[in-house]
Amino acid sequence: MGFRLPGIRKASLRAIQASSKVVDVPKGYIAVYVGDQRKRFMIPVSYLNQPSFQDLLSQAEEEFGYDHPTGGLTIPCGEDVFSDITSRFDSC
Repeated sequence: MGFRLPGIRKASLRAIQASSKVVDVPKGYIAVYVGDQRKRFMIPVSYLNQPSFQDLLSQAEEEFGYDHPTGGLTIPCGEDVFSDITSRFDSC
């Protein structure tokens, strides 16, 4: 059972090519940016199904919307909070 994220559209070929030049993200992972310094984390896509991660996504939507200037998925919390939340997923 999944969920839909309204407003997410397929990236253009140009955007995909530009993003692939930075650092490749392994299959099955997604890059997110966390904290004031926008530290990059690569997390398994399975985290997207976790209710507490969905709460973080809702906060990101409220704060940044879907048209964020950096183009990445930015999570509006501190790195320590993010690490604490995601570390619980590994023990499930």
